Amino acid sequence: MDTNTNAYLVGGPRDGSSQDAGDRALLELEIDGMIHRYIRTTKQHGDGGTVYNYDGMVAPDGGLPGVEDPAARVASPKADAEGHGSTH
Repeated sequence: MDTNTNAYLVGGPRDGSSQDAGDRALLELEIDGMIHRYIRTTKQHGDGGTVYNYDGMVAPDGGLPGVEDPAARVASPKADAEGHGSTH
């Protein structure tokens, strides 16, 4: 039996689209220099794929002073893996 790994995105800039998600609970998509997050739900789409809800947008390098405290930001695993947010 094949496993359907399609993620159907709900909300945000990719609302209504789909893509392969593998077994990830968190999808992070870089769009126009920003990281957009989609989180897996327990809902299934009509063909058996999983619905992912939009969770918001973060800057790869963290927050901007005055908007949010950059030191207190929720880390983006994708951005951290790509070296964003590290001090050079």
